[in-house]
Amino acid sequence: MTTDIQLRGLSGPQYLLQGLKLVLSPGLRLFVLLPLLANLALFIGMVYYAVKQFDRWIAGLLSTLPGWLEFLSYLAWPLFVILLALIIFFTFSLFANLIAAPFNGLLAEKAEVMIRGQDDFPAFNLQELLAIVPRTLGRELRKLLYFLPRALGLMILSLIPGLNLLAPPVWLLFGVWMMCVQYLDYPADNHKLGWQDMLAWLRQKRLKSLGFGASVYAALWVPGLNVLMMPAAIAGATLFWVRERDPLPKASA
Repeated sequence: MTTDIQLRGLSGPQYLLQGLKLVLSPGLRLFVLLPLLANLALFIGMVYYAVKQFDRWIAGLLSTLPGWLEFLSYLAWPLFVILLALIIFFTFSLFANLIAAPFNGLLAEKAEVMIRGQDDFPAFNLQELLAIVPRTLGRELRKLLYFLPRALGLMILSLIPGLNLLAPPVWLLFGVWMMCVQYLDYPADNHKLGWQDMLAWLRQKRLKSLGFGASVYAALWVPGLNVLMMPAAIAGATLFWVRERDPLPKASA
């Protein structure tokens, strides 16, 4: 029997909301708990370190302003604060998902089972978990190879006097896209969809993909809520996959 979540006509943000409902159901709580604890520990550690280094980082960025733009320092300061927050956010998201990758893949599997009402995946046990570790870690490393050169380009932009004022909105747009790529990759990988094929599919559904990515991105900025939103994003991405890529039969959708 399929879940009672209605899949027709959902927008990007609605997929995230439905994903949150799904991860709060009894059948998925076990698969949420372990990555939740790992992400919480990482989040606390990174926030602590960022608070200690914050003043030094801001001073370093302000020093990149040329003398003739010093009068804009009052405007640059909040922009640089946003820039640092975006960079910290990216770093947290990447490391958190790398640590939790095997559990995230399992969560996407079990969410799909609940959505479809049928289980075509192996039974959950330690052997299954160990079997998917190499595959999921390899996929996370592929995401890093996609992310790092683009992030490096944005970091260089962030250090160019004058042009670095444009960095925050560009980081924001890139962040929205990466949230979509990050979480839709779990159900795509479970179904052995290649990396380039997945990116091509997301580009075909660009507006809906960006809508989903933007809703995840915004939710992950809410302290405390952001830790729970990671598994919700995986479940929401799985809903997105089932509805947009591999829909249920009309009789049960």
